[in-house]
Amino acid sequence: MTAKAFFKRELLLNKHRIAYLCRQIHNRYYLLLIKMSEKAPFKVFSGTNSRYLAEKICTSLDCPLGNMNITHFADGEFAVSYEESIRGAHVFLVQSTFPNSDNLMELLLMVDAAKRASAKSIVAVIPYFGWARQDRKDKPRVSIGAKLVADMLSVAGIDRLITMDLHADQIQGFFNIPVDHLYASAVFLPYIQSLHLDDLVIATPDVGGSKRASTFSKYLGVPLVLCNKSREKANEVASMQIIGDVADKNVVLVDDIVDTAGTITKAANIMMEAGAKSVRAIASHCVMSDPASLRVEESKLTEMVFTDSIPYTKKCGKVKQLSIAEMFAETIRRVMNNESISSQYII
Repeated sequence: MTAKAFFKRELLLNKHRIAYLCRQIHNRYYLLLIKMSEKAPFKVFSGTNSRYLAEKICTSLDCPLGNMNITHFADGEFAVSYEESIRGAHVFLVQSTFPNSDNLMELLLMVDAAKRASAKSIVAVIPYFGWARQDRKDKPRVSIGAKLVADMLSVAGIDRLITMDLHADQIQGFFNIPVDHLYASAVFLPYIQSLHLDDLVIATPDVGGSKRASTFSKYLGVPLVLCNKSREKANEVASMQIIGDVADKNVVLVDDIVDTAGTITKAANIMMEAGAKSVRAIASHCVMSDPASLRVEESKLTEMVFTDSIPYTKKCGKVKQLSIAEMFAETIRRVMNNESISSQYII
């Protein structure tokens, strides 16, 4: 073999060796990235007014609540800062956006700060999605608040939304990111069954909630009663009629939001006058604007049961709250493990 042929062969062999080494380095680097991704930690943080719920969620997850500081200024502005590293972490931000608008603004600042701190992903956990009742143009020249809030959250930088009992299911379509829509039926149905009520009837205080009430009645195998109402203006019911029989029945009214409690207390009073044995009410979100607590207390409702998606700080002996912390904790765990969450749905 000539020297020229020898060097040519060696050069070719070296090229193959270099290519093989490059492939090995690439594969090892790729595997390292996968392992780093698999081991990416998750951290849970909370806004000011949802801390009570975030603490319960963290207890269920057996993890500490993240350390975050919210500084308030004299003019009403506030600033958000994370007091621990979140670089490369999956960040879950727990904050219901109930009024006033500071809760929404606080969440937006939390999202922005997490994005600028190099979080791997940002998941907004919003048990109560505020402005959801503004989901369409019901008259000329009005805003669609739910779409605007969805756009603001998306632009701020969330990668996923976990929420519960949206006022309208189609709000999920306002987002171009994954939306995990949970249902309070997972906590309400076991509670209703634990009451062991005879002659049970499921009712809805307005026709708009008939789909929700129908799923409850089908699951429990009991009759459904509707209430048809008309309004003269917002938060004020003009008239109401019962569609169905409530005489000698134990009635459970089902709704998603109780704001001023005018509709639900009027429905309860009318049903008791129609011969019902008892009337209870369950609703996902405890907005309870004044004078809701007084109306519930003075009504013929036996009890008014909510989830704790919104804190209730007023005094009313008939109001009870069931915790959704375990349900949200399980959803976070499944999201982190890339597992399906649909098995959590009872209906």
